[in-house]
Amino acid sequence: MPEVYLDHYAATQVLPEVVDAMQPLLRDGFGNPSSLHGWGDSAREALEAAREKVAALIGANPAEIIFTSCGTEANNTAVKGIAGAAKKKGNHLVISAIEHFSVMHSARTLEKSGFEVATVGVDEYGMVNPEEVRAAIRQDTVLVSIMTANGETGTVQPIEEIAEIAKAKGVPFHTDAVAAAGSIPLDVNDLGVDALSLASDLMYGPKGVGALWVRKGLRMMPLLDGGVQEGGRRGGTENVPGIVGMGTAAELAAEHMDERAAYLSSMRDALIEKLPAAIPHLNLTGHPARRLPWNASFVVEFIEGEGMLLFLNMQGIAVSSGSACTSRALKGSHVLSACGIPAEVARGSLLFSFGLDNKPEDVDYVLEVLPPIVQRLREMSPLYDKFLKSGGDQNSDVQ
Repeated sequence: MPEVYLDHYAATQVLPEVVDAMQPLLRDGFGNPSSLHGWGDSAREALEAAREKVAALIGANPAEIIFTSCGTEANNTAVKGIAGAAKKKGNHLVISAIEHFSVMHSARTLEKSGFEVATVGVDEYGMVNPEEVRAAIRQDTVLVSIMTANGETGTVQPIEEIAEIAKAKGVPFHTDAVAAAGSIPLDVNDLGVDALSLASDLMYGPKGVGALWVRKGLRMMPLLDGGVQEGGRRGGTENVPGIVGMGTAAELAAEHMDERAAYLSSMRDALIEKLPAAIPHLNLTGHPARRLPWNASFVVEFIEGEGMLLFLNMQGIAVSSGSACTSRALKGSHVLSACGIPAEVARGSLLFSFGLDNKPEDVDYVLEVLPPIVQRLREMSPLYDKFLKSGGDQNSDVQ
């Protein structure tokens, strides 16, 4: 039986080149970068070399990169840190309805300390309207945070337009680029943003490492108090092997971005074209054109995603249903809900996230295996039975 991993939004494999770069730091390069001796010097040199590689991926100044433990910490640091530092100026934030929970919950936490949060909606494709952001900004707004791209639907946001609006209003703009960094070209100067979060594990680097870019001059309170590491902006001894791994992963992503995108999008497009023809009452979610190269996401009517995941796993296929961070919670997707998809339909979500280890024949295997699974589950579904008894046509177009 083939084994097909199509859950790269949850985790990517660590590339061999990344492992090779990390191993010397795990074996011999155990020094603390803050130490004033040879061992510390070697660790610090490796740390700064990695900082330059991560900065180069997004066109940033290396001195503006802060290493964190993950993308979630980077988002928490940006939202709480930037807003907290500006509290004397105002207490209002603007986010979107499709943000990762690390942004959304950070904003809700700030509400408990007196901040107000405005949440702008999205259209049926999961796209934020820049004019709605403009309308949401007030005189006391101290931060706008809109993600670069949503990993669940794949939709890439009009970040440049939103950043221009925020800049004209004099409001700092943060973007969560975890799902996008390493997959599509990003340059912080072209984007016009003031802070950007990224993570190692979605670009074939190790887990447990992330980074936050903060434009020079933007005030930000540290999330973690401690020593003078990361310029006093993030206390705690740095994870040097992991950071070196992230640096190597970023370097490889920058070097091979175009060819990776072409390869992944060819498989993505094949599945998007062929799967709706093979399964009635299946809808693509997200924008059909402004989409991450590795993302193909759908909702399958009348059945639940969990059942499809279990049956696909029995056939050696790994996918996810909704966000990787909430797949075990069995809760409805707030992202799909924001797109206007009814809860009973959103429960049938399937996310196929392609990676470098996939091959075109993996798409063929999904097309072979998934339709009979869907048919079997629908035969057990009271919703589907009700639909057929109401006069629904099994072969009609998706409603």
